[in-house]
Amino acid sequence: MFGDLMGMMGKIKETQKKVEETKIRLDSVLIDEQSNDGLLKITITANRTIKSIDIDLTLLEDKEQLEDYLILTLNKAIEKATSINETELGAVAKEGMPNIPGMDMFK
Repeated sequence: MFGDLMGMMGKIKETQKKVEETKIRLDSVLIDEQSNDGLLKITITANRTIKSIDIDLTLLEDKEQLEDYLILTLNKAIEKATSINETELGAVAKEGMPNIPGMDMFK
């Protein structure tokens, strides 16, 4: 019994390490998003850190339009980044979970 418990604890620690490594790797995964007309371009990481924003000069003439563009484009970028992040971290966590009856949360 203790051998199984120790094995599970080791597997959990190994999974935690893989999750941390995956988080670090996701900092280098870049997602590019742009407005439909290409006037606003945003790059963020899969960990949802904004890396760059490129705004066409014509958008600077209309504050409300620029704000709308930023909201829409940032939300699209964040949605894509979140999807990638959850998929990657979920796969690592599922792979490393010990087989405990009744704990099949990741199906």
